[in-house]
Amino acid sequence: MVNKTLLLTYSYLLIYILLSSGVILYNKWVLSPKYFNFPLPITLTMIHMGFSGFVAFLLIRVFKVVSPVKMTFEIYVTCVVPISAFFASSLWFGNTAYLHISVAFIQMLKALMPVATFIMAVVCGTDKARCDVFMNMLLVSVGVVVSSYGEINFNIIGTVYQVTGIFAEALRLVLTQVLLQKKGLTFNPVTSLYYIAPCSFVFLSLPWYVLEKPNIEVSQIQFNFWIFFSNALCALALNFSIFLVIGRTGAVTIRVAGVLKDWILIALSTVIFPESTITGLNIIGYAIALCGVVMYNYIKIKDVKAAQPITDSLPDRITKDWKAKSSSDGESPRGIELIDEEAPLITSRLSHIGRTQLGTHTAV
Repeated sequence: MVNKTLLLTYSYLLIYILLSSGVILYNKWVLSPKYFNFPLPITLTMIHMGFSGFVAFLLIRVFKVVSPVKMTFEIYVTCVVPISAFFASSLWFGNTAYLHISVAFIQMLKALMPVATFIMAVVCGTDKARCDVFMNMLLVSVGVVVSSYGEINFNIIGTVYQVTGIFAEALRLVLTQVLLQKKGLTFNPVTSLYYIAPCSFVFLSLPWYVLEKPNIEVSQIQFNFWIFFSNALCALALNFSIFLVIGRTGAVTIRVAGVLKDWILIALSTVIFPESTITGLNIIGYAIALCGVVMYNYIKIKDVKAAQPITDSLPDRITKDWKAKSSSDGESPRGIELIDEEAPLITSRLSHIGRTQLGTHTAV
């Protein structure tokens, strides 16, 4: 029985790593002018949001597999709407970065996620400035700077898009903690998509109308139903794989899997996209940043365990594990955290204070 359980756990981890890496590479392939040539990141993100919201609607309202949370108009306007706005922004900027910089370099820049989240948490008053965390953030920043310096095909536009998306995601995570957690709301992956995805779709429609609609009208953009359906399906599957992984593993395991996924993704991207050249300085810088991320995750896990009563029941521990994972990592896309930087919303984790290893972006 033990062996069977372990096998099932590692199978879920493998599925998560494959889906998380696959969604990112798939998005890059779809958006890149050198491959499928669909250079409309907002449109792609809207497809993900529309598909995910539709599936969530079926599961909640039609098949009643999941029960909706108690949502009032006031909570929706004051909580869901602002969170959706920053969620949509993070996906928009993150996906646009694929048009300008490589997947490998994007993963290296994502090491800045804990830095951005820590800054936003301190500014919003949900976390305190601490010397140990500050030193980790400094180490991460130095590593990213070194990695950027070693990037052969450095592109300032793509870098700005990606970093802006990271800070938008960080602010979303902090707002999720501030707005939802204080109201006692907890969303699972399905309810997160049900409430957030449609609202994000509406927000994305505004920049889409201004920036991409004219291009669709004047240029010959190819649209292959099966390509976009399979792409959105993979992003949705990633969201649910995150849910399965979180239910069967601990915070440490989930972070190790996230780190492993990043290295695999960097290596795979150089094989699939030959133009993605990695230099020794890239690797050194990313390794330095990763050391800071690992140390940061360790501090956050230790803090969570220190504050967790020994008498917690199993359901309580699972809930707190979910929040802990969100707070230090994703791809995910964990709370509301389901949107692993590559998933539409599952990467969404409720009190996500730190880098999301499970990551969105998908839609991201």
